[in-house]
Amino acid sequence: MGDVSALDEPLKKQLGAATAKVMAEHLDLHTVGDLLHHYPRRYAERGELTTLADLPLDEHVTVVARVADARVLTFNSAKGRGQRLEVTITDGSGRLQLVFFGKGVHKPHKDLLPGTRAMFAGKVSVFNRKTQLAHPAYELLRGEDGESAVDSWAGALIPIYPATTKLESWKIAKAVDAVLPSAADAVDPLPPALREGRGLTGLPDALRKIHRPRTKADIADARERLKWDEAFVLQVALARRRYADTQLPAVARKPVPGGLLDAFDAKLPFTLTEGQQKVSKEIFDDLATEHPMHRLLQGEVGSGKTMVALRAMLAVVDAGGQAAMLAPTEVLAQQHHRSITEMMGELAEGGMLGGADQATKVVLLTGSMSAAARRQALLDLVTGEAGIVIGTHALIEDKVQFHDLGLVVVDEQHRFGVEQRDALRGKGKQPPHLLVMTATPIPRTVAMTVFGDLETSVLDQLPAGRSPIASHVVPAADKPHFLARAWERVREEVENGHQAYVVCPRIGDEEDEKKKAKEGDADKRPPLAVLDVADQLAKGPLAGLRVEVLHGRMAPDDKDAVMRRFAAGDTDVLVATTVIEVGVNVPNATAMVIMDADRFGVSQLHQLRGRVGRGSAPGLCLLVTEMPEASPARQRLNAVASTLDGFELSRIDLEQRREGDVLGQAQSGVRSSLRMLAVIDDEEVIAAAREEAVAVVAADPELEHLPELRTALDALLDKEREQYLEKG
Repeated sequence: MGDVSALDEPLKKQLGAATAKVMAEHLDLHTVGDLLHHYPRRYAERGELTTLADLPLDEHVTVVARVADARVLTFNSAKGRGQRLEVTITDGSGRLQLVFFGKGVHKPHKDLLPGTRAMFAGKVSVFNRKTQLAHPAYELLRGEDGESAVDSWAGALIPIYPATTKLESWKIAKAVDAVLPSAADAVDPLPPALREGRGLTGLPDALRKIHRPRTKADIADARERLKWDEAFVLQVALARRRYADTQLPAVARKPVPGGLLDAFDAKLPFTLTEGQQKVSKEIFDDLATEHPMHRLLQGEVGSGKTMVALRAMLAVVDAGGQAAMLAPTEVLAQQHHRSITEMMGELAEGGMLGGADQATKVVLLTGSMSAAARRQALLDLVTGEAGIVIGTHALIEDKVQFHDLGLVVVDEQHRFGVEQRDALRGKGKQPPHLLVMTATPIPRTVAMTVFGDLETSVLDQLPAGRSPIASHVVPAADKPHFLARAWERVREEVENGHQAYVVCPRIGDEEDEKKKAKEGDADKRPPLAVLDVADQLAKGPLAGLRVEVLHGRMAPDDKDAVMRRFAAGDTDVLVATTVIEVGVNVPNATAMVIMDADRFGVSQLHQLRGRVGRGSAPGLCLLVTEMPEASPARQRLNAVASTLDGFELSRIDLEQRREGDVLGQAQSGVRSSLRMLAVIDDEEVIAAAREEAVAVVAADPELEHLPELRTALDALLDKEREQYLEKG
């Protein structure tokens, strides 16, 4: 293990306490290895200038440019006369102003003569409609003695590092120079056969090339190699989890002929889509094995996932087990309970008058139930009277005990933390089978990276009878009459006997919002709120219609009552927050107006839109925004309006947000370990790494013959990432 120590050495030893402290606090870098894996964001060429034309506002940037002119201006202020140095720099693509004040004027005035090339670092701001850097740090690229400072960066490619105000790119580069010799001791996690077979450069070499490339080919070599490290080590971790799962015992649950499932299928008024039949077969094959199923079921909004999950639950009940469905919110748990008992009819009335012979009980368990209802539900579960339970986090509490838990169905996977799923899985006598459902379509690469320990099934056909949804962007600022027309369209839908949703980003009446608005930017209005919008609509464009509100701060009983009235058709327009985003099913609702649509993410808009067009009448979704035509926000909305393909949208979403958000908080461990790999662009690397990982783990599950890979795995699976992988 002597090899490891060079990279595990604290930075304090190599760089001194002051620099090490800044690196730890601002860049989360603690060891020599951390710093060697802090890769340059890009490279500036000595002959080529970086682009000033499209600098991001409010971000800390490093640019390489030439001084065009410099002048000292004298000005009067409350404190007397002062001096300001204005320097204009250019890179051919654009110009940028640098400003220095007061005593800070003299040195840059002497250094930054016209024609001088330098690296400048600072935060981009706007003053008098011009982009500028105020008091930037700089490093001349032509020393006074004629020696070029660039020579301290090997060759002509200058690495530009992700930096902070406290630590400029060139200081990071000097620190990297100090620790780069340690790269020789880097332990290579890739098995030699894999490395040679794929023609990849060794790790010490890759680290030298990424930090101090002599040519562009060096950078390409290093990147290819370092991407493999990230993809392969992560896929080995996932492959080992999958392997460990196949070693666990589980009770095989085979459907019984003539049971609940057959009775349920016989009374279905429609035939299942080919997709539903195919996915059901995959699930039934998994349930029939003696190790736990771990399957991810992803399907478009409205593709019939609940039907597939219900048939799996009935098969488990037929085989003598119980099934639990975990939903993220009370509204959704109640909705599922209602729709499942309706679909099952007398088959859900076990032990009651009028219940069918082979019927079971379907119980609901949520935090807001009365004590008596709760006691009864708990009793039905422990005696086995209830074959199916649908609930929220309340299912996870210690008091909840099952007679024989055989299957756990988790709805809207990304809303549950690791511990919650583990707690529910721990309630079976043996590990129960697990089916995870998500309506947010996940591109294949992300599924392989984030859910690599789950087998994946995809439902991509919509059941017969689902109607198309037309989506349009309503530019409220450019064309106010479009918004007026939107409200007319809502009235027309209601006159035709249908209902509508209006979605807002905020509830309203929040004290802190008002305070923030006072202190904050006068131009930036807070996002539109449910309470305000409902009030304005009821008094204005929708006067005379029955308008109600629904949001997360209402009492659970009130929420349920509002949903029931809306489902029964007693309300014309429901003004709501995103509580309606998943699972809410009111076939008569045909129109949706999303206010401040630019405040929502792409997949969230797609989810919301899926609440309309659920019956035989076509759906309409209007995305209202005040953003200007050319803004990225408008382009995002145009993308949503132009396609109903959730997989296509999730790809656009990922390209815009990059991986960090998509992998989400529960998966934040991956975010910090993916430095070189871009989940969406590196599909081939991820797929190939997964194949190699499966082969390696099948041959040597404990990695006894690959100690270097084990070391890399231990480093990846520190506490935070351990949790990320435990999510299964």
